[in-house]
Amino acid sequence: MTDQPLSAAQAATPLSARRMAQIGDLAMLFTSDYKRYVVQLHPDGATHTHLGVYWHRDLIGQTWGAPVQSQLGHRALLLQPSLTDLMKTLKRGTQIIYPKDAAYIVHRLSLHAGSRVIEAGTGSGGLTTALAWAVMPTGMVFTHEVRPDIHQIARENLARVALLPYVRLFLADIEQGFQAGDVDAVFLDVREPWRYLNHVRAALRPGGFFASLLPTANQVIDLLAGFDKHHFADVTVEELLLRPYKPTPDRFRPDDNLIGHTGYLVFARCIDAGEEMAAGNGQSVSVTRRGYAPTPNLMPRRSGAPPTSPPAARNIPNCRCQIDV
Repeated sequence: MTDQPLSAAQAATPLSARRMAQIGDLAMLFTSDYKRYVVQLHPDGATHTHLGVYWHRDLIGQTWGAPVQSQLGHRALLLQPSLTDLMKTLKRGTQIIYPKDAAYIVHRLSLHAGSRVIEAGTGSGGLTTALAWAVMPTGMVFTHEVRPDIHQIARENLARVALLPYVRLFLADIEQGFQAGDVDAVFLDVREPWRYLNHVRAALRPGGFFASLLPTANQVIDLLAGFDKHHFADVTVEELLLRPYKPTPDRFRPDDNLIGHTGYLVFARCIDAGEEMAAGNGQSVSVTRRGYAPTPNLMPRRSGAPPTSPPAARNIPNCRCQIDV
């Protein structure tokens, strides 16, 4: 069965404002063996699982959190899906950005209701979903994708979760720039983000936020070098490791699966091109954090390469950062 977009009335009314599941709602069946099934409720619908069939007519009108039964008598909880549940159950044409990274990206870009944010590399719409969730109902996400089939998958995914009104999707290459300007933040999920930093500067408001996710250290190094040329400051490079635990009292211990390295997260702020802190004066901003030093010569070196000594540092009056010289 093909999921249908929510009605305008349903999209305008948060699920949390209603106590009972209604026709067209997105719902999650949480089974006794911890499986999750995110479905859209239809009067004649049915969700087939390994524990039997859950008829939607038996779910509609139930209170959220109530137990429901399959035709085989197996119980499940009827819950509203979280943002993480929605992201994990998107139809995929590409690998999505993990929820652990998406949540941190939203945090570091300082997004809130009313924010305007550009994304390049829509993919299946995983991060786009999180961005739209953060900026709704008065903000907007401007997202760019070059592949028509992937662009259509993202559109369908966003419509399914009622977030399409807060997203403008562009089937476009960003080589000539973005389809929006004067935005609060820009996120690039592209192979060579340093090639588009001039477009990032043109689109960002003064002091705006920039972020990118990159899988390899070589890409990070090239992006850091690009910051030196295009006047970005407050640069940080981080990665997130998520270690879940088994939530049972008699065998509480780390889960067997660890979500390890999924990519390097690179963040920066756009500053005035004539600012003294700009890297164009031969200086690079180094922020002391646990993780990686955001200067190209301090990134992990290649095997066999000679070690490099950290540059001397000096403090700039009235500045809360440290400048390498």
